[in-house]
Amino acid sequence: MSTRTPTADERLRRWRLVLGGGAGMPGRAPTGADAGMDAALAALYDTGDRGERKGGLGGSAPSVARWLGDIRGYFPASVVQVMQRDAIERLGLATLLLEPEMLEAVEPDVHLVGTLLSLNKALPETTRETARAVVRKVVDDVEARLSARTRATVGGALDRSARISRPRHRDIDWDRTLRANLKHYLPEHRTVVPERLIGHGRTSRAVRKEIVLCVDQSGSMAASVVYASVFGAVLASLRAVATRLVVFDTSVVDLTDALDDPVDVLFGTRLGGGTDINRALAYCQSRITRPADTVVVLVSDLYEGGIRDEMLKRVAAMKASGVQFVALLALSDEGAPAYDREHAAALAALGAPAFACTPDLFPEVMAAALEKRPLPIPDTV
Repeated sequence: MSTRTPTADERLRRWRLVLGGGAGMPGRAPTGADAGMDAALAALYDTGDRGERKGGLGGSAPSVARWLGDIRGYFPASVVQVMQRDAIERLGLATLLLEPEMLEAVEPDVHLVGTLLSLNKALPETTRETARAVVRKVVDDVEARLSARTRATVGGALDRSARISRPRHRDIDWDRTLRANLKHYLPEHRTVVPERLIGHGRTSRAVRKEIVLCVDQSGSMAASVVYASVFGAVLASLRAVATRLVVFDTSVVDLTDALDDPVDVLFGTRLGGGTDINRALAYCQSRITRPADTVVVLVSDLYEGGIRDEMLKRVAAMKASGVQFVALLALSDEGAPAYDREHAAALAALGAPAFACTPDLFPEVMAAALEKRPLPIPDTV
């Protein structure tokens, strides 16, 4: 990575792009590629009331599509995604995403998927397949990034939780047994005398743990819904885990049957609306058959629109029965959102601290919950 100190001319150039070509900066106005970048930035961030800068994308799809093509040529993908998000929020361009040519021009990311899902019911048939292709690309990218590590981390936790110290001869794990008993090596006999046998029970291929992902689908949780859908599909692919995915607002929808395809899961959600956490937890609680072997993960900003005291009583009852309860304020790369601090404190008092979790940390959180050890809570909580 270059640490070269920018020259005075380079610093002046950067400030001119930040402030705009007509912002009274000394020297020449931007030319060439700099002029194009300045125009693209002005179209989004200028309102025409500062200096001579004026901008706007207009209301037509062709002009917006051209602008999207321009910024993809001038800026890296990470910057393009931020600018797209700003354009949707600042200029109200969400409805233009209903047009296929617009979707083909955008840079897909998790936030764009959230916007598309919020428009799901309004998508015309001519746009729906293009929208699915955009969502598919993002889901595939997320799954490629996270699936291998999730399977390895969670699978390792399942193996450790299934080990037994008095296995039958055919169930002995000789490699782990020898490693655990190396201190009992007898040099005169050139052998290890194992004092502790390690193995897997005869049910090692059967379902050993149950995971319930209970995900708030209110509008502020869009990125969390995307990541939870991908993780749900990955966890469902593990034979030793029975995974259930439940999404909720004021109603509850069980999407477990769609877990073989995260895209189907996402198009089965309905972003926006109110929140009834108590009702969702009541449904999840009714589906728990083996409390001591179950992990319930609530992903929500905890703004409860239902019965608060009942929600807390339900969490306390689940924990008392042996359920491992995990409360995530968000499952995204952006840290903790706005959340109900009173409800978070109440959950912490019950032994279920609520914290924001990044997708990269989630496999470790699940492994800790499955092994019933302390959760790796970030220091920022």
